[in-house]
Amino acid sequence: MKAAVVTQLGQPLELQERAVPEPSIDQILVRIEASGLCHTDIHAAHGDWPVKPTPPFVPGHEGVGIVEKLGERVTAHQLGDRVAIPWLGHACGHCRYCVDGRETLCESQQNSGYSIDGAFAEYAVVDARYAVTVPEGVEPFDAAPLSCAGVTSYKSVKVAHVQPGETVAVFGIGGLGHLAVQYARLVGAVVIAVDIDSDKLELATSLGADHVVNAAQVDPVAAIQALGGADVALAYAVSPQSFEQAFSSLSRGGRLVCVALPAEGTMSIPIFETVLKGIEIIGSIVGTRQDLAEVFELHALGRTRVIAEGRKLEQVNESIAELLDGQIQARLVFEF
Repeated sequence: MKAAVVTQLGQPLELQERAVPEPSIDQILVRIEASGLCHTDIHAAHGDWPVKPTPPFVPGHEGVGIVEKLGERVTAHQLGDRVAIPWLGHACGHCRYCVDGRETLCESQQNSGYSIDGAFAEYAVVDARYAVTVPEGVEPFDAAPLSCAGVTSYKSVKVAHVQPGETVAVFGIGGLGHLAVQYARLVGAVVIAVDIDSDKLELATSLGADHVVNAAQVDPVAAIQALGGADVALAYAVSPQSFEQAFSSLSRGGRLVCVALPAEGTMSIPIFETVLKGIEIIGSIVGTRQDLAEVFELHALGRTRVIAEGRKLEQVNESIAELLDGQIQARLVFEF
């Protein structure tokens, strides 16, 4: 099979021919139809984060494909099923976090395309318990970005406990942000889209944003405060400065939801203002299998649109460069 492989952190991926993997007793073999390119894949390939993956490995945690082989103990899926391979590739299943519905906090988890081989390949094996069924009415090209960008933005709106009529500022209108605009609207929020790219702001408007702020042209904090401030600020841009602007845009009792993971890794938050204004700071990491099932159902009902462009796996390094240069409106999807 063909696979894009990180052979050395910080170096271009290599296209290799590998043997098709065999599923273990609890795994399934999936023939990949589509796989989204997420900024996390780039962080993995570059070794940007404190816990670094070990080369060689295959990135990709937005894989969607058809089940072609079952492990001996697999009962959750059948041959021919379409499934998604999300970021959470495996968790222990018995720690306090797995038991109480916060499986993405499991300290023993394995992550697709990071600690275990992912979906930048024609075939992948995955723990059958953590592969999520893609329902009828959701095409593979859409299901791939929904498997990470969708479920991550959905979960961040969920943990913010957005109430109808509240104002939500979405910082960064890309793969996650364009979906967050839609999820925030679904729960009745007034949405402010913030970005430095006018084309992305036009996209946000087309998806229902009530206001847009071009942070390259105006001070986004002043612009949002002039609109009355934000009850919730969702931080998707990989820039500590953007996180700090998101914090400062909040009104009293506001909630900052931190989602993106900038390589720089720190932000400066004023304690005095946090305490006196009753600001909440919330970390939100991807979503559970149940969250992803809900994301798929919403899409099947026609409630969301995925904005993406197709690429071939042979274009993996050029695609990474496009994403880093800010040339992509929302998401790139490798089609097989």
